[in-house]
Amino acid sequence: MSCEAAEWSEYKEVKLWKFPDSDAYFYTTSRMAIDADGAPNAYNEQDTGIDALANAGYPNGRNWRSIIVPDPANDRKAYVQPSGEFKGFFVSKTSLEDARLPVTDYKRYVDSRNVSYLVFPGAFNRMRGTGTLGDIGAAYNLSNNKKSAFIVADIGAFNHELGEVSIGLAEKLGGRDVNPRNGRGAPRGPFVYVVFPKSRFSPKWRVDLQQIQERSDELLAAIGGWQKILECVR
Repeated sequence: MSCEAAEWSEYKEVKLWKFPDSDAYFYTTSRMAIDADGAPNAYNEQDTGIDALANAGYPNGRNWRSIIVPDPANDRKAYVQPSGEFKGFFVSKTSLEDARLPVTDYKRYVDSRNVSYLVFPGAFNRMRGTGTLGDIGAAYNLSNNKKSAFIVADIGAFNHELGEVSIGLAEKLGGRDVNPRNGRGAPRGPFVYVVFPKSRFSPKWRVDLQQIQERSDELLAAIGGWQKILECVR
């Protein structure tokens, strides 16, 4: 069977493809980087969290405040959770958030450990037609046929490449004991990602994981399912 999709755009040599009469697009990449942001145990002062402080640029980087919540009483340092299960850890942020909760509440953000999410590089997020935070998608690992729904939950560095995902998504695609510090345990691809612009919920977050899966399945079926996409990438 022949591929019915046409090349629509390109980002850093990764071609983006669309089917006729659809806003959905898909692309393939072998790159996978792990984003731990949103996990309540991602970072702490002792650097014993699941991710390295250096990856957040703390304390000497200029952009750490976009990754870690600063202390409201002193924004030159990170806010430390004072109690609870994650006492002593910083609060790690994602760009997608529940604005109804305080900025110092880790539940405001999307937990990388158990939510399958995709990260958009800043420049990719600015491209017309690529969608934005809260949009729904689906991912497929061509090396093992594992697949997962996802939500777009974070905006990464402006010029980063495509392929950054949460711990949860990496593990759904075949990773085991994925380590955000060094990428160990991440699955090998190549991976196919399909994104459905304007598919976000209202409010965009907090969303039940089952809702993400159901909307992804519905939108994927509307464009012909994985079979139609795989005809274009295999």
